[in-house]
Amino acid sequence: MMKNIVIVGGGTAGWMAAAALSKVVGSKCAIRVVESDEIGTVGVGESTIPMIRRFNEVLGINEDEFVRETRATFKLGIEFVDWGKIGDNYMHGFGNFGRNLETLDFYQYWLKMHAEGKAPDIEAYSINRMAARSSKFMRPALDMPNSPLSEITYAFHIDAGLYARYLRKFSEAHGAARTEGKVVDTVLRADGCIAAIVMENGEQIAGDLFIDCTGFRGLLIEQALKTGFEDWTHWLPCDRAYAVPCELGPDLLPYTRATARPAGWQWRIGLQHRTGNGHVFSSKFMSDDEAASILMSSLDGAALAEPKLLRFAAGKRKKTWNKNVVAVGLSSGFMEPLESTSIHLIQSAVARLITFFPDEGLDQADIDEFNRQSDFEVERIRDFLILHYHATTRNDTPFWDYCRTMEIPETLRRKMELYQAHGRIIRDNNELFSEVGWLQVMHGQGLKPRRHHPLVELIDEREVAAYLEETSSVIKKCVNVMPAHAEFVDAVKAAGKR
Repeated sequence: MMKNIVIVGGGTAGWMAAAALSKVVGSKCAIRVVESDEIGTVGVGESTIPMIRRFNEVLGINEDEFVRETRATFKLGIEFVDWGKIGDNYMHGFGNFGRNLETLDFYQYWLKMHAEGKAPDIEAYSINRMAARSSKFMRPALDMPNSPLSEITYAFHIDAGLYARYLRKFSEAHGAARTEGKVVDTVLRADGCIAAIVMENGEQIAGDLFIDCTGFRGLLIEQALKTGFEDWTHWLPCDRAYAVPCELGPDLLPYTRATARPAGWQWRIGLQHRTGNGHVFSSKFMSDDEAASILMSSLDGAALAEPKLLRFAAGKRKKTWNKNVVAVGLSSGFMEPLESTSIHLIQSAVARLITFFPDEGLDQADIDEFNRQSDFEVERIRDFLILHYHATTRNDTPFWDYCRTMEIPETLRRKMELYQAHGRIIRDNNELFSEVGWLQVMHGQGLKPRRHHPLVELIDEREVAAYLEETSSVIKKCVNVMPAHAEFVDAVKAAGKR
């Protein structure tokens, strides 16, 4: 067994890693988190995807307590405004659509009927999307297995700073130790691995395995080990963001909003105590001053701070695990927050590390497979993000002209062509986003199949039409009985005061 794990950097990444590792190996392995209060984290509101619920379950965290401690609200999906063209509005909702008929996915039958004008938009067949539009929320009714109410799939909007603080308390209760201070240097072994980090006060902290959670700096993975970076800004040209909190708006929405802007997009994330906002943009196509002005002039309420500028480059480290250093979070690379994957990538990196947890020998075969799986995951997420920019008819600014006409990765081109031929969507090797995720973005941004799957014709059209009508009718009735999202959040908060 490894005897000493040193996590350099706190924040969401550092304390998620500490929480999971202290829970799994804390009784056999010393875990120390080294962080400095003087070094800030990104610290903006975070939007998550449903897998975070699994992370919390593994840790044994009570969900209501988590919601109260992180000032969380619930999330059913992401609304995209003005992406395919100005005036467009669609949602990428979590969960499934309808129930499959015969041998084909539900959406294949819908594609045929919708193309012929015999069915409404796909949204009518999603409990998540219909509930989100009505600002309704409830947890899935597991005692009603045949109802759409049992299929509600959700994530959270959380205050990332409060989440890190909550996980620090959890980690320390499970044996993790914290050291305050700045890291100023590293000591390398003869084999190139890191032997110790050197603190500002001269103390050396030795470790067998180091986890780099130092954000964009990549203090260990890049500055010490010179791992290298694969830049993807030619596909994802946004390289800056302003972030600012503001007072709560009139509606506590159970979804994230992403509104396309002239050279990027703006996020809106509603928490219990404030609204998180940000403007992600390309410095090649827009000045900092203009980006800040667009953000500050479109807030729901009064700003609670000055806007904070973040600089980044989309891409990944050439190795996520190099020698005895594993990069977790922003130190491993950056995927802009368009589909709320930042916290998930922390979670999956920690889970993968546990799967390939090393002994003191650090077998290269384990490291290589860890890196192969990490690369596959981020490359497929990259393709999904590029789709949002590329599948557009917008030509109103130079930024959108560039995105619409740019060369795209071969993996994405094949997926788009397959859909445009017969509406087929293939999930490759359990990639993060499912068929219905790809469907919602491709359809929402105007991609249309030339034909539908031939086997759709095996079922009589009248039967298909009746099934679609029944599905949408049942979902409407289910949404009508759901409580308002704000009421549900209030009930969770009130339960903690009893």
